[in-house]
Amino acid sequence: MKQLQTNYALEHTLPYDNYVNPQIFEEEKKKIFQNSWILAGHTSQVEKPGDFFTFNIADQPLIISRDKNNELNAFYNICPHRGSIVEKSECGNKKVFTCTYHGWTFKLNGELNKAPNFGTHELGNHSCMTQVKLEVFQSMIFINLNPEARPMAETYGEFMASLEKYTFLDSLKKIRVTQRVIDANWKAVVDNYLECDHCKIAHPEFSKTFDMKNYHIDLHDNFSCQYSELTNKSNEAQEDHANFYWVWPNLMVSIYPGKEGNMTTSQILPLAPDKSLAIYSYYFKSDEISEEQEELIRFVNQVREEDFDLVELLQKGFHTNAFKYGIYSPTEYAIKYFHDLYENAIDVCKK
Repeated sequence: MKQLQTNYALEHTLPYDNYVNPQIFEEEKKKIFQNSWILAGHTSQVEKPGDFFTFNIADQPLIISRDKNNELNAFYNICPHRGSIVEKSECGNKKVFTCTYHGWTFKLNGELNKAPNFGTHELGNHSCMTQVKLEVFQSMIFINLNPEARPMAETYGEFMASLEKYTFLDSLKKIRVTQRVIDANWKAVVDNYLECDHCKIAHPEFSKTFDMKNYHIDLHDNFSCQYSELTNKSNEAQEDHANFYWVWPNLMVSIYPGKEGNMTTSQILPLAPDKSLAIYSYYFKSDEISEEQEELIRFVNQVREEDFDLVELLQKGFHTNAFKYGIYSPTEYAIKYFHDLYENAIDVCKK
């Protein structure tokens, strides 16, 4: 585990240009989002053969499906004939996927079923929708658009090991999803998540719920973990504090142990230099959500709404000529760690 340095020296953040520059944004899509393991969904979305859902990341449309052999598949949602989008629904259950342009059909694993305007199925690489690497971890489905990508365990082994203690994760189902377009760069949303200096000001209920004097942010290999004891807790709950994980590059996972163990995930997807899509998913053991779980959802949503206001104000400041970059406070070391990973990935030098 990496520790906060005691000898603090003033350091600059990423240049603000990195949050507004269209050319840098295009580099990020290719070097980060098309080259990293990205959470796409959950196995509860594809429980039965024929189940599928679509997912877009960095302008790349995908299908995740369960085929008749009960295997999960991920492939580009693109017809190999002329490049048309094939599946237009967000989710469903089908026997074949049909391209409505020329009537090509595809099996649930992406292989060509029929090409009515050809007399053969021997079409080389065009006989199948292009496959994408897929791995399942704790029922979460991750994809990687890099055909040469290393297995998840080589990049996220420590994170995966840290979640093994939560034996209830595989029993959860995705019960509720909310989405919100945020008028801010994806990095601004991550930056905000990786520090709690703003919590006492912007999140009064959160600050009353958690012990802010003993709030921890631990850094690990390609992820961080935030945690604190509850201010009003029973003896039974003392060992079951929530853990708030950030996983490179754009994933937040909040795990709440206890009798009704549950999880929430936050995916921050890049749409434009100053626009992101936030997908918030809630996972419980049962479709029937209790009053306590509804209260948790309300609490989490309130904190997020408060953060939306902050990052959208921040994005407006990035466009001005006032400063070229910011500075890290001594307690913003998790942001610096994120920026270090970012620079290593995209090879953008600070100016």
